[in-house]
Amino acid sequence: MLLFILRRLFAGAVLLFVIGSVTFFLLNLSGQDPVRQILGQAASATVAEGKRHELGLDQPVLARYGEWISEVVTGNLGTSWFNNQPVTSLLAQTIPVTMSLVLGAILITSFLGAALGVLAAVRGGVVDRVLQILSTLFYAIPSFLVSLVLVLVLAVQLGVLPATGFVPFGNSPGGWLTSITLPVVSLALGATSSVALQVRGSMIDVLEQDYVRTLRARGLSTRSILYRHALRNASPPAVTTLSLIFIVLISGAVIVEKVFNIPGIGTQANLAAAQGDLPVVLGVVLVTVTMVVLVNLLLDLVQGWLNPKVRVA
Repeated sequence: MLLFILRRLFAGAVLLFVIGSVTFFLLNLSGQDPVRQILGQAASATVAEGKRHELGLDQPVLARYGEWISEVVTGNLGTSWFNNQPVTSLLAQTIPVTMSLVLGAILITSFLGAALGVLAAVRGGVVDRVLQILSTLFYAIPSFLVSLVLVLVLAVQLGVLPATGFVPFGNSPGGWLTSITLPVVSLALGATSSVALQVRGSMIDVLEQDYVRTLRARGLSTRSILYRHALRNASPPAVTTLSLIFIVLISGAVIVEKVFNIPGIGTQANLAAAQGDLPVVLGVVLVTVTMVVLVNLLLDLVQGWLNPKVRVA
């Protein structure tokens, strides 16, 4: 298991290095002048040149890359060009917000998707057809449209949940829960549909296996067969789907945060990109990739527990 974890960590480190490096060169070779975005077009050439020297933009791109990568290795993501705050401090304020949404959506997706998938596989008939129709429908509807409908119905018309804003957990656990409910549901609907269909297909295949018939012949209860044996063997494809869904949820959170006016990492990335704040953009990319790597590592461990053959892959 240790070797399995080390291989996954090495692959994640390589991925982080490659994506970070590619992003750095794309941003720095784009031809845009961030100095003019910082100072404005009215700034004199002398002032602009001084600012460019201050930010190190007058150095060759390879020299800037070497300096940047040496700082990143030590955990220093630089300083924002607009407010002079450390990028790590800015991200520390927004990452918990986005992770509240994404992890909440993952939890709902995992449990509800598994339950619906098992129900459809066992019951079949009308239940199965209804699940497939609803899953296709929710998967096809964009998350921003779901968000707008939820805001209109539950926030504006019924007034049971807030339409916008975010309350930190430390300020009010109840307020935090109500502030993330609508965004989490918006993110989770389409993802739950994917997991439910995946679990349904896997469960149907597993329930037709000989060992399941043997367990039934031995008199084991239906609940024990479904949840202790069949679901475990049907779970690996769904876990793989969850690892992909996490990436989709991170992307979807950018739009959902905009709709619900939530100050998460997506909102910060949009603002930094619009301003040309390259250190913040690079920091967001590195942190996002790191989160994806860590979550995929966790899901790989779950895969290894469910299917020991994965550990030697």
